[in-house]
Amino acid sequence: MPAWGHPTFKAGRKTFCAFEIVRERPSIAFRLPPTDVTAALKDTRFFATPYGRGLWVSVWIDGPVDWKQIGGLVDRSYRTVTPSRRARP
Repeated sequence: MPAWGHPTFKAGRKTFCAFEIVRERPSIAFRLPPTDVTAALKDTRFFATPYGRGLWVSVWIDGPVDWKQIGGLVDRSYRTVTPSRRARP
């Protein structure tokens, strides 16, 4: 669903993932627990999303992409914003 001028993905009313252009480069942003944000920022492909009070991290997708890692981040992000009873497989 588009919001803020780019595609976003929501669980209910909460956004958990977004595709966006930052500094003219494509990226995907994820809503994650603070410890996961800190861990991701150790990888140079990731950067602090320019919003979200430190609860969001983005990854550049204009180079080699580990889609298995991206899938895991999408899942983690979804589970972060979704009540536990709803996030069960």
